[in-house]
Amino acid sequence: MTRDGMLAYCLAKPGAWEDRPWEGDVVVKVGSRIFAFLGGPDAATVGVKCGPDRDVADEWLHRYPADARPAAYIGRSGWNTLRLDGAIDDDELREAVDASYDAIVAKLPRRERPAAS
Repeated sequence: MTRDGMLAYCLAKPGAWEDRPWEGDVVVKVGSRIFAFLGGPDAATVGVKCGPDRDVADEWLHRYPADARPAAYIGRSGWNTLRLDGAIDDDELREAVDASYDAIVAKLPRRERPAAS
């Protein structure tokens, strides 16, 4: 999957919007919370919430040791960085984004949740 393809997939989620809270880095938010980190223009990764804690998120590291790693700074909270151009197939990458989105939406206050379609 390409970075542009992943960004388009993320932005197609209900209520999703692009933000650049740090110079050159793109994130995708729902409400006020990030559900995907896409990094700079040359990044070929996506950072997503892969579980409620490190133990659950480590499954990705065991399955894809060369293509998944704990996310910098927030990895202990269940976030991983997944390579877009590695062994993880596109369907699994989309499923990881879907799960991250769902986990973040579930924690949003009702007033910030996207309207059900």
